[in-house]
Amino acid sequence: MLDQQEKLWDYDAVEPGQTGPTTEVKITEDNIAQYALLAQNPDPRFQRPGVSLEYDGAMLAMPTMVITYAPLLREDIAEANGFVAQERSATNRSQTPFAKCEIRWWGPVKAGDTITGSRRVLEKYDRRGSKFVTFRVEAANQHGEKVAEYDYTCIFGYAQGSKTVPQTPGSAQPQPLTGNPGGQELALASSAIVSFDALSEGTQLATMSVSESQEIINRKSDFRLSGAPNPINIHNNEEFARKNIFSGTVSSGPAAMSYLDQMLQKSFPLSAFYQGGQLLMRAIEPFRAGDTVTFQGEVTAKNAKSACRIVECRIKGINQRGDLVNLSDAKLMLLE
Repeated sequence: MLDQQEKLWDYDAVEPGQTGPTTEVKITEDNIAQYALLAQNPDPRFQRPGVSLEYDGAMLAMPTMVITYAPLLREDIAEANGFVAQERSATNRSQTPFAKCEIRWWGPVKAGDTITGSRRVLEKYDRRGSKFVTFRVEAANQHGEKVAEYDYTCIFGYAQGSKTVPQTPGSAQPQPLTGNPGGQELALASSAIVSFDALSEGTQLATMSVSESQEIINRKSDFRLSGAPNPINIHNNEEFARKNIFSGTVSSGPAAMSYLDQMLQKSFPLSAFYQGGQLLMRAIEPFRAGDTVTFQGEVTAKNAKSACRIVECRIKGINQRGDLVNLSDAKLMLLE
């Protein structure tokens, strides 16, 4: 029986407009590099300053790092409104997992910046019997300039029951990156960048394959720049995860977005994100330990009528079993 003193923040208790506390995070070269390594990104632009030719060689954060330096913290939103989040419940603990996320950027974030994050419930809705809650998180720098925001949708009720664990599990055993082994020079991800004029509808983007291991998933789960860690979740605790909708541990949605970010950087410069870019990713199937997902995409539209030339892309993440793991749309801004 649910403890009467525990006001659970379930779907019925969530209301649009509920807010959480603001956060403040100092961006450093070290946490930029740590995030990139956890994203399995060896690009030296994220390991030391002076490598990138963009933004006068400043060490910039990977665009999707916004989800880490301005985190969602739904547990803190629940607490600020007098409730206990389902993830922290002592009597009815459950997970409200990732469904989709859309990020929008307006300016670069670099080492030395201080980012203030604010968060609130944007909306909740019922679709085909499943219940969803969307949160909006905004990030502003030390000058009060809004640099990014994202809308993050969680599943608060799943109509179809639990997903089954695949009969043929993945067998990949990737090793986490630990820096620059042997002092070898790492190649820039931007080596395949294409020009706006060379693109057309149907142009194939550079592909990228990435594998997960439970160790990598655990390290991502533990990495935080703000907010208290959640020691028991569907990413790092097999027993708890089996009781939730994915029937086992899975990689997080933000982790998959960091891989998508890296894949797009093989075809587009960082400025394409930071001068008004957008990225929407929808989770379709779980990304499990041992799986290898290949991100492949194509240009779906281009527009040269605005000051910044707009390129729209559709990207599919497909695992080694042929399952569609995620489906994404990007809108990237290229200079004339």
